[in-house]
Amino acid sequence: MDRDMKEIVTASKTIYQGKILTLRVDRVIANGHETNREIVDKGGAVAIVALKEDGKVVMVRQWRIAVEEALLEIPAGLMEPGEDPLACAKRELEEETGYQAESWSLMAQFYPSAGFCNEYVYIYLARFLTPGETHPDETENIQVLEYDLDQLFAMIETGEIHDGKTVAGISLAKNRKGK
Repeated sequence: MDRDMKEIVTASKTIYQGKILTLRVDRVIANGHETNREIVDKGGAVAIVALKEDGKVVMVRQWRIAVEEALLEIPAGLMEPGEDPLACAKRELEEETGYQAESWSLMAQFYPSAGFCNEYVYIYLARFLTPGETHPDETENIQVLEYDLDQLFAMIETGEIHDGKTVAGISLAKNRKGK
């Protein structure tokens, strides 16, 4: 890392501490000047492209209050503190869709919004699926759907799918399919 780019935290104040995130304001010295940085401190998350042998991708549709919209997404969820990302992905896929997978591969890992949030997301490709019973959280209202991978990619291109982890996951899976 370039030492000249590093910001020095001189003070930090927690503004809010909730179940899934903490909001804090850090006072920093950046490029020789003092300023505040608003930070969402959030644990890790996983997302899964569950690809069936017939080429269909298992998707979920659920209401997202932050954007006031029902989004079509790849299954995903938050990691518990200290939880292994792959174990979380397996748990979330089964909870949300009922499916279990025989084959798992990590396609990408990234910070979705590094400008203000330290959340880190792992995207897996799950293959050789076996159906089962869903086990959603009591407050989740999830509709499980299946789409062809090429159809989903077209929906990204038209803006019909605009959830970041889903755009990344479907794009990565389509890229793998083409190789």
